[in-house]
Amino acid sequence: MRIPAHSVCTAIREDIVSGVFERGSRLTEEVLARRYGVSRVPVREALRTLESEGFVVTRRHAGACVAEPTEQEAADLLEVRMLLEPLGAARAAHRRSDAHLKVLRGLVRLGQERARRGEGEDLRSLGGWFHETLAQASGSPGLIALLTQLRHKTTWMYAIESPARPVDSWAEHGAIVDAVARGDAERARALTAQHAERAAAAYRLRRPGRTESAAARTGRVSTSQHAVNTPSGRH
Repeated sequence: MRIPAHSVCTAIREDIVSGVFERGSRLTEEVLARRYGVSRVPVREALRTLESEGFVVTRRHAGACVAEPTEQEAADLLEVRMLLEPLGAARAAHRRSDAHLKVLRGLVRLGQERARRGEGEDLRSLGGWFHETLAQASGSPGLIALLTQLRHKTTWMYAIESPARPVDSWAEHGAIVDAVARGDAERARALTAQHAERAAAAYRLRRPGRTESAAARTGRVSTSQHAVNTPSGRH
């Protein structure tokens, strides 16, 4: 059975974002094909996609390598995300389905309960699902794809600290959902912009240390395995 290139692309992207493949390290088709249990064809296609997304660069005499974004590129990325998320919320106010609204309200309820109890372990995942669902509710495939890519790259470039007051953060989520439910696009946009600006204060740029730089030069890869031709969890 031929493994789809998008499955291989997802696996490589996740390994880049999580640091399995470090910045500047080489990505050879043969090693990747062996790692994921696939042929070199879907790996080659996946690397082309990841290069178009900015995760991979092709270097003379080295081939495909994990990109090494600059501080300015990281700052630009965050600024673009802060501009697009409010647009997604405004569109969601007009295009959301009842199913989207049900999921958003359920996530807010869970987030508020766990924030009140001080159960912070799952709050980051819940927040990710909230913003993913809000983007899906925009009904714009192009915007959804952009926001998904921006979330991946933000996680890759930044360490994100937990909010100092998670109860307040989830109250903001709830207010956004209320505006979306009422079809108030301008309020949804404004509230999401304010929330994104406050959340950005918790982002800390990841700075590769000497160990990572040395590993990148030698092309070292973590030993953890990530086969894509077997059932796996949520991506």
